[in-house]
This record gives sequence, structure tokens and C-alpha cells, in this order.
Amino acid sequence: MRQPMPSHAWVACASMILLLAGCGQGQQPAQTTPPPPTVTVANPIKRTVVDHDEYVGRFVAIDSVEVRARVSGYLENVHFTDGQLVKQGDLLFTIDRRPFQNTLDQARANLVTAKSNLTYTAGDLARGQQLVRDRTIAEQTFEQRAQAKRNAEAAVAANEAAVRQAELDLQFTELRAPVTGRIGDRRVSPGNLVAGGTTAGTGTTTLLATIVSTDPIRFEFSFDEASFLRYQRLAKENHNGEHWAATPVMLKLIDEKTFMHGGRMDFVDNVIDRASGTIRGRAQFANADNLFTPGMFARVQLAASAPYEALLVPDAAIGTEQARKYVLVVGADNSVNQKYVTLGELDDDLRVIKTGLSADDRVIVNGMVRARPGGKVTPQEQGKAPSAASGAQAKSN
Repeated sequence: MRQPMPSHAWVACASMILLLAGCGQGQQPAQTTPPPPTVTVANPIKRTVVDHDEYVGRFVAIDSVEVRARVSGYLENVHFTDGQLVKQGDLLFTIDRRPFQNTLDQARANLVTAKSNLTYTAGDLARGQQLVRDRTIAEQTFEQRAQAKRNAEAAVAANEAAVRQAELDLQFTELRAPVTGRIGDRRVSPGNLVAGGTTAGTGTTTLLATIVSTDPIRFEFSFDEASFLRYQRLAKENHNGEHWAATPVMLKLIDEKTFMHGGRMDFVDNVIDRASGTIRGRAQFANADNLFTPGMFARVQLAASAPYEALLVPDAAIGTEQARKYVLVVGADNSVNQKYVTLGELDDDLRVIKTGLSADDRVIVNGMVRARPGGKVTPQEQGKAPSAASGAQAKSN
């Protein structure tokens, strides 16, 4: 059976434990305050900028033509490849010309007969003038000869018109491109009968193909009434009157990040749509490489203000607090302050600051997550190496 420990042994053990605890407490290092975090600061950049508005629109062709036959007949040949670029005057379709050649030959023969008849009646009338003076023939007979000559002249004119019409019909058997552009696919194959006409409605004539011009090309978009008034007043301030419709614009496609295509406004509608409160505008762009296609969507950018000097900061330096935007600035005592700002548009990687910031503010552009409003930081000017003192302090820490 184990004997209990004497009371004096318990006292010795307790004293030893307290002594060891005291020794361990004396070896703990003294706690130190961490140094202020290092952040990068920079003054806002001054730059002359122009505000812009952006709109979504769609490309439209300047010329869009439906190729339809002017004469009816059997389609003989197709002289293009579907989707190719064609020039004005290029041969596209050929209709069987034999019936029209026969009609032309007949009209020319009728014209020869009419001219021959005119020659005879003219000579007969000339002989009748002398005979009527000699009273060999009656006045009535002379008038009949004059009437026959007039009828022969009319017949010649009618047959000349018939010849011209037959020549036109024969010419219309060759359908040529009325404009330069890109042609679509053929709607009718050779051997089919096509219905033509010069005055018939489009519902009774056969559509053979469509051609749309591609260079230059137009871009249509709509903007609201308030923007329209702003553009009008801006034009008057620049002493351009209503010629703001010829101002330059920039455009970007849906897969592009920047506005890289330059164009020029060429039309603004004369009526604001009552239903939507918008007005239609149109710009024109060069399209030598056929990058733009009618019906394609894009975004267009218009100047919405006169040039003015603005302050810009890196867009990464902008913070968000619910619906408000702010930047962190470092004061003279290296304390952090929060300033709410009003933003403008993005210029490259810089954001225009309209209100809330002054030119001499030191804005935190790197290290925002380490800074807290009201706290202290160690500012480092952007693009400059840290000072020797700050480097020594960082090394010691």
C-alpha cells in the first residue's frame, strides 16, 4: 500500500513550481507595435479630355438593290459566284435573246417599209403641187396626197420607236450589276422561266439576286432628346451651327476592346420619334477591307463636351461603398483619409475624376487593402525607390 506524501513535501513542490513559472515569465520578449503598412501614392494626372457618349447601332448598306429581269424569258446563264464582290456593269445573268432578236429584226424591216412609203408619198405630194396649180387635179386629191405623206411620217416615227424598244428589250436580256458591292446567292437556276417587266409590281417579277454596297458603309443608331439638345448647344458654342452632324466618331465591334475605327456623322433625322423620344443618327465609315457587314452590331462613340482639363487617377485606385465611389488619400501626417468622388469616363487605364479631388492630393494607387481610413501608412511615391530610413526601418522589423 502506497504511503501518503508528507505535508512538508507538498510545500516544497509548490515552491518549486512557482519558481519555475517566474523564470519562464521573465524570458518572454516585450511586445512591439507593428510599423505602418507601406503604400504607393501618386498625385492625380492633369490631362485635357473630352466626354463621350456611346450608343449601340447596326450597319446598313448605302445601296441595296434587288436584281429583277425587265423582260420575261428563259434564264440562259449565270455569270457570277454566289457571294462574290461585283463591280458596276459586270454581267450577272443572260436571258435567251433569240425571241428578242427576232422582234428587233421585224421592227427594223417594218421601219424600212415605212420609210419607203414615206419616200413615195413625199414624191407623190410634190408632183401634186404642180398639178393642182395647173388645175389638173382637184384640191381634194391634193389634200389626200398630203394626208398620205403625214401618215407615212407618223408610221416611220412609230416604227423607229418600235426598233428602239426592241433594241432595249434585247439589251435587257443581259442583266448587269447596277452598283458595286457584294452579291448574294442566285435565286433562280438556268433553264427556269423568269417573269420580267419595267412597270409591274415586285410581286409579279422574279427576284434573281440582291446586291449591297460595302465600301463605304453606314452605321445607324438612335439617341435621346436630351443628348440631341446637348449636341446642338455644343455645336453652337463651337460656332458650327448645325454642322455637328459632320463631326468625327469612333466605333468598335463586339469583339474589340477599344474604339479603333474612325468615321464621320453624315445625317441626323429631322423628326424625334414620339413613341420612344429618340432621334435617328447615321455615320459613315470606310470599309476597304470589307470588315463591316450590313446588319452587324457595333458601338459608336460621340464627343459630348468641349475639351477641358481634368484630373485622372488609375482606375484600380477607385473604391466602392454601396452606390458611392471613393479614393484613399494620404495627408501630411501620413494618415489615411477617404474622399468621395464623382467619376467620369475611362481613358485607357485612367479614370476621369469630375469632383471630390484636388491636384495636390496624394492618392493611394497600390496597397489599398492594407490602408484604413484614419490609420497611418508609410507612403512611397510612385516610381521612386523607398528612402534609406524607411528601408532601414523595414529591415529592422
